[in-house]
Amino acid sequence: MTEIERKFLVTATDFISESTAQFRIVQGYLNSNPERTVRVRIKGNKGFLTIKGKGNESGLSRFEWEKEIALFEAEALLSLCEKGVIDKIRYEVPMGYHTYEVDVFSGENDGLIVAEIELQSENDSFEKPNWLGEEVTADERYYNAYLSIKPYKSW
Repeated sequence: MTEIERKFLVTATDFISESTAQFRIVQGYLNSNPERTVRVRIKGNKGFLTIKGKGNESGLSRFEWEKEIALFEAEALLSLCEKGVIDKIRYEVPMGYHTYEVDVFSGENDGLIVAEIELQSENDSFEKPNWLGEEVTADERYYNAYLSIKPYKSW
């Protein structure tokens, strides 16, 4: 139940032609406190409830628990969420032994493209495609919970 993830800005849209799947994601937060975020997500036609703990010092690892819930439950819970809904298209891009999840944000976060890669350990090696830019793993401004409160367009 530990998520180990690195996050990067994306510098080009080459990833789109390399993707094997894409989904629209709409999500909100029942609690956006960095100590324990509680997220409601609709990904395609599925609903999810996720609880995440505070990241470690490097920002690479943190507790994560996720449960699939009925779509109608996710829709109902979204109506209870804090102000600031995240809307994005997620592209899944296989690369070596890993898959990048590249999020193209819309709405108040339009213009932001972030790639995430989940790893088996903090020292896990991975391929870096040419469209991968600056690493922002430890920069909480790029966490979705932060973006829901202080959108990218307001920076």
